[in-house]
Amino acid sequence: MHRLKGLYGVTDSQLQPDDHTLLSTVEQALLGGMKLLQYRDKSEDHDKRLRQAGALKVLCHRYQAILLINDDIELALTVEADGVHLGQKDESVAKARERLGQYAIIGATCEGSLTLAEQAIEQGANYIAFGRFYPSKTTPDANPADMAILSQAKQRFNVPIVAIGGITVDNTSHLVEAGADMVAVVNQLFAAQEVKSRAQQFIQAYQHCITLSS
Repeated sequence: MHRLKGLYGVTDSQLQPDDHTLLSTVEQALLGGMKLLQYRDKSEDHDKRLRQAGALKVLCHRYQAILLINDDIELALTVEADGVHLGQKDESVAKARERLGQYAIIGATCEGSLTLAEQAIEQGANYIAFGRFYPSKTTPDANPADMAILSQAKQRFNVPIVAIGGITVDNTSHLVEAGADMVAVVNQLFAAQEVKSRAQQFIQAYQHCITLSS
């Protein structure tokens, strides 16, 4: 899973309320170098979700980027996305692996728990996500996680690690130094006036940190 690194964009239906805004901002992020996107829409509008997920799959693959679907295994299957990201209240990783096959990329939210991470990996998760590490506009009620869990997970597991929650260009280096392979970003990316430039800034911060540590 060498492609699972760097900037991990997550869409937001409030920041990107219509098809045009969604696709244009995502394309700007892709132009800025983002290679991994999670489509996250919690609405009950099945037609909209199907339409947008399908359009994003085409767009992401045009830029050789990965598209994951948040929570919805069947939607990922229908639009032939690259995989899914599952929360603790969603379907199991094992079920996702069974439905999507061995080549799908499956990620799991593990909050601040190494036990949850171990369970996800045992069921076939390709990456594990921890957080929130900073106050988050997207998930303000999420429990905070200790940054030490990133280094602990790095030592214990052999899968990529994602940091989520309130991530900015300025705090990216702290998370990468602690052990994060990817930083998952919502507001700081898609609320930016210049999304392409912001994506480039995140990638530069990530790469600078990797260069210093190598």
